[in-house]
Amino acid sequence: MTAPTLYIHLPGTAREALTFYGDVFGCDVQVHSFDEFGRSDGPPDAVAHGYLVDGPVVIFAADAAGDQPPLRCEGLMLSLLGTSTPSVLRGWFSRLSEGGRVVDDLQVRPWGATDGQVVDRYGLHWLIGFEGDDDRHVQRQESDG
Repeated sequence: MTAPTLYIHLPGTAREALTFYGDVFGCDVQVHSFDEFGRSDGPPDAVAHGYLVDGPVVIFAADAAGDQPPLRCEGLMLSLLGTSTPSVLRGWFSRLSEGGRVVDDLQVRPWGATDGQVVDRYGLHWLIGFEGDDDRHVQRQESDG
């Protein structure tokens, strides 16, 4: 890895969360249980290590064990600004909103860009946005770059 990667500890919901994120972002999910890793500090079927595979977003997660605190996200946002076409980003915003809380709906800002914020059902705070609203324009820029 050449960049920081999100690794979260969840309160027994890592498998469910990774499955959700895999579905939202179109990724495969790899999960390894405590039992597989020979760990006895939690339920045998708890997630010792899991991650998204072959997708636009990288997330690692595990179920918190022992005295590990579960995720509590304050003062941090995961930014997906211009990372895909506007229609894909709108879809991600919508899906991440399911069971979560929209902090600031997707909207055109005074400077012309569109963005919004959502805290998903697992507590991650996302900032999603894009320039313009024409998928063809974005695809041309990607092919030119």
